[in-house]
Amino acid sequence: MGTNISKLVFQPPEPTYTKDPNLVWLRTQQNEVIPAFFIDNAKPFTLLFSHGNAEDLGMIIGYFREVSQILDVNVFAYEYTGYGMSTGVPNEKGLYADIEAAYTYLTNIIGVSWSQIILYGRSLGSGPSVHLATKYPVRAVVLQSPVLSAYRVAFNFRFTLPGDMFANIDKIGKLRCPVYIIHGTKDEIVPYWHGKDLYKQSRHPVEPFWVDGGGHNNLEIMARGPFYERFMEFLRTLETLPIPAELEAQAAEVLPEHPSAAAC
Repeated sequence: MGTNISKLVFQPPEPTYTKDPNLVWLRTQQNEVIPAFFIDNAKPFTLLFSHGNAEDLGMIIGYFREVSQILDVNVFAYEYTGYGMSTGVPNEKGLYADIEAAYTYLTNIIGVSWSQIILYGRSLGSGPSVHLATKYPVRAVVLQSPVLSAYRVAFNFRFTLPGDMFANIDKIGKLRCPVYIIHGTKDEIVPYWHGKDLYKQSRHPVEPFWVDGGGHNNLEIMARGPFYERFMEFLRTLETLPIPAELEAQAAEVLPEHPSAAAC
């Protein structure tokens, strides 16, 4: 089943971009090389974005140039191992190493404080986002159309079975930061109850946004006004919401051991 589920979970398109000199190149702990881009608007918050399973950086950079202006944020987006112009073959541990490399570069090289980083994971991207937040401090996490786990997309399992991937349901309760979840009620790929169950298990949930009638890939279009209004409201809330003491404690625990960034 392992090979079959990998083919379903990872669906890299033919690369939609080339080795643009404006890209940043990172080396991961698995010794793969991945590109990333940074949209720097000199704003307080930076979204660290993890994309879906059937897209690459070339398909999202234009969109995030617009989104960064709408939300008044900076955006750092990275590529997955085996996607786009990256080396290697897509795999779960590879994606975890990818986002860790992106976080390291963002904090150690660019100099963005953890308290200004908001992880934003869409669909498959919810996996690396939740993983990173269990290991390193971030100001908040946004999950759009997130999965409970890979197997649970197709089957309503009560427990995580051996070989399952991106078991967010087993990790979400460990996150010490605010979690904002967005999900369409008619999602045809990742059932709506995935988002609802993650919301229920979150330690610091904020009011979610259930898009009535929304599917998997049309939330920004179907609910464009409310989608961005609710997102901006969440960002405004973070500006005044005190940082949880347990999140400050996490930062004190792990940041002294934070590895050095590796850029290519």
